[in-house]
Amino acid sequence: RKTTPITNNTAPSVVKILQVVGGMDTGGIETWLMHLLRRLNRDRYHFDFLTHTTKPCFYDAEIRALGSRVIPCIHPSRPWKYAWNFFRILREHGPYDVVHSHVHHFSAFPLMLAAWAGVPVRIAHSHNDTSSHEKRAGPLRRAYLQGAKNLIQHYATTGLACSGVAAVDLFGEDWKKDSTRQILYCGIDLEPFTRPADRKDVRKELGIPPNALVLGHVGRFSEQKNHDFLLDIFAEVARRKPESRLLLIGDGELKEVITHKAQQLKLGEKVIMAGVRPDIARLMKGAMDVFVFPSRWEGLGLALLEAQAACLHCIFSDNITEEVEVVPSLLRRCSLAEPVSTWANFVLEAADKNRVSQDEVLEIIGRSGFNIINSLARSCAIYDG
Repeated sequence: RKTTPITNNTAPSVVKILQVVGGMDTGGIETWLMHLLRRLNRDRYHFDFLTHTTKPCFYDAEIRALGSRVIPCIHPSRPWKYAWNFFRILREHGPYDVVHSHVHHFSAFPLMLAAWAGVPVRIAHSHNDTSSHEKRAGPLRRAYLQGAKNLIQHYATTGLACSGVAAVDLFGEDWKKDSTRQILYCGIDLEPFTRPADRKDVRKELGIPPNALVLGHVGRFSEQKNHDFLLDIFAEVARRKPESRLLLIGDGELKEVITHKAQQLKLGEKVIMAGVRPDIARLMKGAMDVFVFPSRWEGLGLALLEAQAACLHCIFSDNITEEVEVVPSLLRRCSLAEPVSTWANFVLEAADKNRVSQDEVLEIIGRSGFNIINSLARSCAIYDG
């Protein structure tokens, strides 16, 4: 959709974008969208958020304070009810110029409905590479996935992906041959990483001894993030360095399972569950020594980018795309097939390395597509059509 040219005193029309998400909690996608919303020229662009939950989410209040709406569209598992709700939302809150969907394969359905409703720009955004996980799917699930990809191919006017592997997962191996499919890196906000963090105060707040070796992780407690293996790694590190601590930031369906396992391993007091936090940069800089990220799969891994911005040495799984390697001197890959002893070795080696210059790191990331300023500029250009 081309915007109206500015002539004389004619102001450009406001571009209304409906972001389709599961819920606006503190995941990587949602945090990126909030970074965009906070910096958006709201005289030119307007975001609303269609969610698949009526449960209050972490960012809801801030979204409303910034003049946007959080609009539940429930019953995604009941197509007719979902469609009725979707059309009602477009009728009551639209018209929208753009529907931008972030719900992976399920994006097929809202984009099809948006096309039927005449929304001109329909964006399918792939934020993940679930191919390794979906290989275990049964016949019905595989049929659903292929059907969803076919519908996305037909109804999405634009296909975006956070990385090459995420693009392949939703748009197929030949995605580069289609000019409407492209990579859009989800940027991070670098400003919080420029602020100093008092390690003594941060650690005291969290109950961490001043000289403890602290392994850190940020992510939802889910199968994807592999907290189970992370605990095994930490158990080996703690066996060698008893004063070590593991700082886990996030929430999710497996949190109780991981808490129980920590207690079984007699690590309860050494594992700090910090919950959902708005001050990730402060905790990374003030509390963590090494960032450990053993994900089973990722589209990109924004927490790993934030860890680099915090100048943390990172040990991460080799399932993660190379595009995340912005500051190579901070990074070390390790296969999930390696024993926990190997991961523990890498963690302890990283802990002994010298810190990298904060200014140098921020300059490198600032020049990249992962700077939120660059990400916002590209996003707005896409919304303009």
